[in-house]
Amino acid sequence: MIDHFTLKVRDGAKARAFYAAALAPLGYEVLMEFEGSYGLGAEKKPDLWIVQDPENTRPMHFAFVARNRAAVDAFHRAALAAGGKDNGAPGLRPQYHPTYYGAFVLDDDGHNVEAVCHRPE
Repeated sequence: MIDHFTLKVRDGAKARAFYAAALAPLGYEVLMEFEGSYGLGAEKKPDLWIVQDPENTRPMHFAFVARNRAAVDAFHRAALAAGGKDNGAPGLRPQYHPTYYGAFVLDDDGHNVEAVCHRPE
């Protein structure tokens, strides 16, 4: 089980605003802040840390579990409204498994952010 991970970004304040808005439908909020870094989580402690580090920003892919398909849809809408770029509209991805329902958005740094629900409708 993963305790937390760190995402390096070029502009910490901009990334904080994007992730706070995009992940709100999944229950995430900013729980901690330090100079140049922000901890977000859906529980009592952060599991996603955003750190401003422009020299070491490298695009990556990561996915968040959504409790249902409506939350995947809401994530996608919120992420686009917050400035993300569509990288895969909400929908079934049967090539992964029959009930894999996901949506993908690129953030300002090129990170491919996904919300996924594995449950049947």
